[in-house]
Amino acid sequence: MAEAIDEHFLDTVAAPVREPRSLGPDLTPARALELFDAQLGSRHLDFAARWLRSKGQGFYTIGSSGHESNAVVAGASRPTDPALLHYRSGAFFLERARQGGAFDSTGSDRTGSDPIRDVLLGLAAATDDPISGGRHKVFGRADLAVIPQTSTIASHLPRAVGVAFSIGRARALAVESPWPSDAVVVCSFGDASANHSTAVGAINTAVQTAYQGLPMPLLFVCEDNGIGISVKTPTGWIAFNFATRPGLEYFHADGDDLVAVHRASTAATNWVRQHRRPAFLHIATVRLMGHAGSDVESSYRTAAEVSADHDRDPVACTARLLIDAGVITAAGAAELYEAKRTQVMDIARDVIASPKLADAAAVMRPLTELNESLAEVVADSIELPPESTYAQATNAALQHILTRYSNAVLFGEDVARKGGVYGVTRGLQSRFGSRRVFDTVLDEQSILGLATGAGVSGLLPIVEIQYLAYLHNAADQIRGEAATLQFFSDRRYRNPMIVRIAGYGYQKGFGGHFHNDNAIAALRDIPGIVVASPSRPDDAAAMLVACAAAASEQGAVCLMLEPIALYHSRDLYDDGDGGRLAGGTVSPVTIGQARTYGADGGGNDLTIVTFANGVGMSLRAARRLAGRGIEARVVDMRWISPMPVADILEHASASGRVLIVDETRRSGGVSEGVIAALVDAGFDGQIARVTSEDSFIPLGDAALHVLLSEDTIVDAAVELAAVKSAT
Repeated sequence: MAEAIDEHFLDTVAAPVREPRSLGPDLTPARALELFDAQLGSRHLDFAARWLRSKGQGFYTIGSSGHESNAVVAGASRPTDPALLHYRSGAFFLERARQGGAFDSTGSDRTGSDPIRDVLLGLAAATDDPISGGRHKVFGRADLAVIPQTSTIASHLPRAVGVAFSIGRARALAVESPWPSDAVVVCSFGDASANHSTAVGAINTAVQTAYQGLPMPLLFVCEDNGIGISVKTPTGWIAFNFATRPGLEYFHADGDDLVAVHRASTAATNWVRQHRRPAFLHIATVRLMGHAGSDVESSYRTAAEVSADHDRDPVACTARLLIDAGVITAAGAAELYEAKRTQVMDIARDVIASPKLADAAAVMRPLTELNESLAEVVADSIELPPESTYAQATNAALQHILTRYSNAVLFGEDVARKGGVYGVTRGLQSRFGSRRVFDTVLDEQSILGLATGAGVSGLLPIVEIQYLAYLHNAADQIRGEAATLQFFSDRRYRNPMIVRIAGYGYQKGFGGHFHNDNAIAALRDIPGIVVASPSRPDDAAAMLVACAAAASEQGAVCLMLEPIALYHSRDLYDDGDGGRLAGGTVSPVTIGQARTYGADGGGNDLTIVTFANGVGMSLRAARRLAGRGIEARVVDMRWISPMPVADILEHASASGRVLIVDETRRSGGVSEGVIAALVDAGFDGQIARVTSEDSFIPLGDAALHVLLSEDTIVDAAVELAAVKSAT
């Protein structure tokens, strides 16, 4: 395929001049040559990627060939404009590097690196890759405002909306931001990605935000090559869908026409910068050499279709334009083409010898550093009003955080005037104002994307997902965007955030599955996030404050799983005992540290390990067990991740018998992880578990048939204690 593209380029530049052409009033010959250089560099990087792959030294072959006109978009923006890029953005990256002044005319900077080398190091998974450290091939550099993105389809668009929103919000709050106050956010994607619900939701959120009169300086750049892997995009679909959408200014250009792309890109960028509203730049382009190196394009495209795309090759078309405009000769164009090949291939041969990540410790270093830092986080103590419920303690903690961190903002569905479905955020907007506490659209992907964008923009976002069941349609914003950023940028970029989620079962008189959900398996296996699950008011406050400190100091992504059934509960053992209330000074807690009940008084017959709603059930079960002569200690894990393995093992070893009380499902529930952790740690005692059933949660009393009960805990504990007695 590369040979055919080479041949077509040489045939194009060798053709006789048909008539003189003009670059127009705004594109100078020197500027056109700079853009052409970026296009050439990107093209030969694609060739080098396939060459490296043929040598077993390259590991990424999704290329930018056919999309090289995105160099013009980079040129129309500023090097301080945050960019979240499509994976076919090689030319954009090279032009941004040149434009940013980070490199001299030879491509070298003070450290001896250059943008072409940067890309090749990424392709070769080399540790010297200046953004990911050899963990993934991404376009990104912190000094060029290019936020690295992985290739989950359209997942970066909600983040882009969040960045664009946060530029104005940071300025309004006088919060220091990495982006200038007049910055434009550039977000590029393909025509196939434009159909993804994530993209549709993000564009809708951007338009609705601007509709409300809020700044939304976001340029959506759709590079429309007419095909997604092997599936054709209907002809005219992108224009039909976006050209006349109210609230979204539309610009269009053919990617094979450098002058037209320059005109449209400049107009679109200037429009967004001036009006602080979203725009849609539609560049009709082509995709050359298939989707990736492993793609057999001939299996779904005809030779005539491929040939027609070659005729629209932006690199060849730019060369022809420069020749017809008298900027260079045909021989000069061919010379530049081959000189760039030599430059790229010389570096490609050199990067083969670059060191690679040598072991698991090296690969995981960003995650390990983050996890180790969590144990060192020093949080504040907090004062709670007397007799605070779980909801009131959480509210007090949020007040503390909003006071302590001037960059903290709180948002979600219904959290502002109403104060949330359960009143947890009541009064916060009136105290801190609508710029810091505000409602959002009814779209969890957009809420979480807003948080990831705010986090890289100098803000400390605290978001509420109304119910755990609502998280699942947006979980990739946690998995694919928030959690991966530190890993794939070698901690150069961070998106601190706190996500509060009302969840679990046992909510009486309301709900069913979508308001009582105990499925958290989708969160348990995400590396590098904190998952907290407090069971009592003072812990709810202290753990939330600890998460705020971890987010602020280390850029941690923290999730608070809050048991709905405990929000307004007051009693623990008997009616009127107030056993669930708390007040006064609450000391700081350490992330990843458990709380234990009953160890001081013995509790050596049995150790119950649990969390959330399970703590109250287990404490009541322990009191019933004591009446039968069985002394049990209860370990409240408090943290699902990082799991307090050392604490669990210590108390498990004290009794030699462990009952895991897990209100989540038997398959994929928390108990699986606890058992595995105990076995891995060498625990050789007896282990049993009780869980809820592998079922969705129905309405009314039917829920009690599938949720874990206190009686089940007692029965299992008695049986386990009997085993101990028998031995």
